Amino acid sequence: MADGSIRGRAGEDGADGDDGGIRTFPFPVELSVGGVGMRVGPMGADPTWHSAASPHRVHRIDFHVVMLFSEGPVRHMVDFAEYRATAGDLLWIRPGQVHRFSESDEYRGTVLTMQPGFLPRATVEETGLYRYDLPPLLRPDGARLTGLRDSLDQLRREYEDTATLPPGLHTAVLRHSLTAFLLRLAHLAANSAEAARRQADTTFTLFRDAVEEDFATNHSVSAYADALGYSRRTLVRAVRAATGETPKGFIDKRVVLEAKRLLAHTDLPIGRVGAAVGFPDAANFSKFFQQHTDVTPAAFRTEMR
Repeated sequence: MADGSIRGRAGEDGADGDDGGIRTFPFPVELSVGGVGMRVGPMGADPTWHSAASPHRVHRIDFHVVMLFSEGPVRHMVDFAEYRATAGDLLWIRPGQVHRFSESDEYRGTVLTMQPGFLPRATVEETGLYRYDLPPLLRPDGARLTGLRDSLDQLRREYEDTATLPPGLHTAVLRHSLTAFLLRLAHLAANSAEAARRQADTTFTLFRDAVEEDFATNHSVSAYADALGYSRRTLVRAVRAATGETPKGFIDKRVVLEAKRLLAHTDLPIGRVGAAVGFPDAANFSKFFQQHTDVTPAAFRTEMR
């Protein structure tokens, strides 16, 4: 994982989580300068920037990763969608997202990793650290890219300078420098056409949040509409305008994503995976999964291993 962040595969030392569940790799505080909750440094041929773990296998983490590429193209999988990044692009991976490095592409540029708790709550809200609806891949224009590069370079200089200031003040300066960079990054994300369209639709936003909270137990469009106080027709219009798909399609896509995460990253029996996403009957789950992916759950698991 980026910047020495992944210390082993699921099931090895260094990963938290219950046996049989998705194991989440924690931020390696002991590897950061001064033990602060962030790291920033180069991506390069030296594999130590992503540790000795197999980076081309799926990983899940509990911290943020932002990669600014100086070369490309690089293919990177995030939540089972492949993104193609090139020089000047940024890839922002948030806590809990499953991702995988390309085995054949070379990663060059600068990588930032940070713990969610490193910044104050108000800053977390202002910088949109948990806007999972935003695409991971960002492509700034010339002026925005220059600002982001300069801000990230300044953050890296502050991170590496441990002699000028006492530890407490050094950490405070890092938080301010990190906030400046993230505000630029959040502005870029929020001004993308897709982000602006989704943000403007309150009905869709409320539906999206409700699905994220209840998809494992509630697959009914009518139930979501009733809970949110909208008619089914209003909900259909809002979701279709924001995503181009039906509310049922949106719910099913989220269920399939979670099922893929569990199949790819855990050894849970297929029946338990189905139960975890709202299908007590294993046969119904297998039928649902195959309808949406064209492969059986067992075949998908084999393909990911």
